[in-house]
Amino acid sequence: MGENDFQIIAEPGLQEMIITREFNAPRGVVFNALTDPNLYKKWIGPRELTTEIDVFESRDGGSWRYIQTDQDGNEFAFHGVNHDVTPPERIIGTFEFEGLPEKGHVILQSLELESLSDNRTRMVNKNVFLSVEDRDGMLQSGMEEGVNDSYQRLDELLEKMKEELIA
Repeated sequence: MGENDFQIIAEPGLQEMIITREFNAPRGVVFNALTDPNLYKKWIGPRELTTEIDVFESRDGGSWRYIQTDQDGNEFAFHGVNHDVTPPERIIGTFEFEGLPEKGHVILQSLELESLSDNRTRMVNKNVFLSVEDRDGMLQSGMEEGVNDSYQRLDELLEKMKEELIA
């Protein structure tokens, strides 16, 4: 894996997808960007979408929901519940896209942050789907491009945050 490459592991026939990515920022700073709604909306999703936060409770039992809008005004909403928010190391919760024809395609996510040398952080995001079909549908939806764009935007935000701390 290169310095800021991300890796998706999705073994055939399993309901799991693991996304790994490293960031050039300390673990606490990365955790803050994941849990502060004002920071989160600046990096989540592809660049061509704008994000509005409806609810964002970064605590055990807290819920979250955000809406993304494309240039044509189409909206895409996502929501979930945080089951475990342990600063600065872990977030466990659910994720659901509201745009599917039927409800119930919930994903259990376990995101862990590991401190590395040189003030870097490794994020490991384990996702467990209700079925292999749900997992494969997510992979075929173009989510890889959106995840990569989000993480590049997060890199930019983290760099800007470091510059503001130095200034």
